[in-house]
Amino acid sequence: MAETPPQSKDADASQSSPPVDKIVTTQHKIVIGGREITYTVQCGTIVLREEAEKKDPPGASDGHKPKAEVFFVAYLRDDEPDSRARPLTFSFNGGPGSSSVWLHLGVLGPKRVDMGDAGALKPPPFGLTDNEHSLLDVTDLVFIDPVGTGYSRAVVGEADKQFHSFTKDIHSVGDFIRLFCTRHLRWKSPKYLIGESYGTLRAAALSEYLQDRHGMYLNGIMLVSSILNFGTARFDAHHDLPHILFLPTYTATAWYHRALAPDLQADLRAAVAAARAFAGGEYASALLAGASLSDGERAQIAAKLARFTGLSADYCERADLRIEIFRFCKELLRAQGRTVGRLDSRFTGYDRDSVGENPGYDPSMSAIMGPYTSALYDYVRGELKFESDLTYDILSERTHLNWSYKEFEDRYVDASDALRRAMSNNPHLRVTVLNGYFDLATPFFATEYTFNHLGLPRDLRANVSMHYYEAGHMMYVHAPSLAQMKRDLAAFLAGEA
Repeated sequence: MAETPPQSKDADASQSSPPVDKIVTTQHKIVIGGREITYTVQCGTIVLREEAEKKDPPGASDGHKPKAEVFFVAYLRDDEPDSRARPLTFSFNGGPGSSSVWLHLGVLGPKRVDMGDAGALKPPPFGLTDNEHSLLDVTDLVFIDPVGTGYSRAVVGEADKQFHSFTKDIHSVGDFIRLFCTRHLRWKSPKYLIGESYGTLRAAALSEYLQDRHGMYLNGIMLVSSILNFGTARFDAHHDLPHILFLPTYTATAWYHRALAPDLQADLRAAVAAARAFAGGEYASALLAGASLSDGERAQIAAKLARFTGLSADYCERADLRIEIFRFCKELLRAQGRTVGRLDSRFTGYDRDSVGENPGYDPSMSAIMGPYTSALYDYVRGELKFESDLTYDILSERTHLNWSYKEFEDRYVDASDALRRAMSNNPHLRVTVLNGYFDLATPFFATEYTFNHLGLPRDLRANVSMHYYEAGHMMYVHAPSLAQMKRDLAAFLAGEA
């Protein structure tokens, strides 16, 4: 048996030495709105520490024990006379288990992925282009990868899984934000959060945590494809709410694929408005009635449900008037042998099992994963000069599957009340919500329902605004939606919406 060579003293030292920040600074410029902007990028990892109990353990610094190395990319505009007065926005995505790449290279940062869109996707290899719709002209930007995503990892001797719970995730991201603001003298800056998908739930809970733990009061929160209450999207037995809340998105999807009657096909917003009225009225009453519906009433509801979904009345009847999301994705274009996407129902794909009830994959996720992954790897090492041989976990399935929601045992995960409390304690906190008509992951009617039941006093309801786009969950892959997002978000940051 071959002997294992002894480790060198240098190797032993590197393993026992405490972790340190690894940050690379580079200079760049871009033209936004016809004006050239110079900016500094800080890219790398910051060591996140916790106060150590009792005596200092090995590796502790000033009584603080290293826990994780958090990867971030910060964009700081150079030509500001007083950077401390400039807005500062912290960005993250969701999953849980997702890195911040989607908002980073999709809409906010000075570079964006050049991948095309539904029906006109570009082939690999994929690249980046200057993002003329970046928000860098109106706010500095910091993109955070929570522990277990991107290049963020627990330090040696610590486990990533300790960060993979609702509460610990909020604490670690919030502590990073406090540390960044302290080191960069940004406590006096107007501060904003922007999250996407599960990141909206994180943003809602963070708004309360930052206030309560660190005394940091935010100016605003931007929620992209929001889900604050999981009860709006869980198709569980005897739980009819998602069937009601998904229906207008089914209508929008059927409209896009030209599966509606001519009168509904004429205008997307009119069709969606009619679907909202039916879903919240006759349809909700019918589901509440259950078996007490007469045969005639049941047939009428099945016919109307078919009208708003593009499915057959017979299918709606056999489904007990309740269309589960994946059944819809399979059934709408079944005659063509195609499946519609969950994240963006404009995208379609082909399953081997064309007669099954569950899609084999999400064609919208498959369309964007490759372009964003290759672009991120090339950009961070090639242009931002940060080098790491670790896998950049774009979307960590291991993190997602092992996430703990123990705080919500025996009930649905819900951060809406945390947002209500934060807004009540800080009446200057404003919220804007961006919704995609073709998003079957976080449907817009479900978001409207959540905010309509937030329990805000009347004088605070004006602090919430909603915007809608003819795209899906990542609505920024659609060029017109990306341009509109810039206008809407810039107006929000300027206090105009």
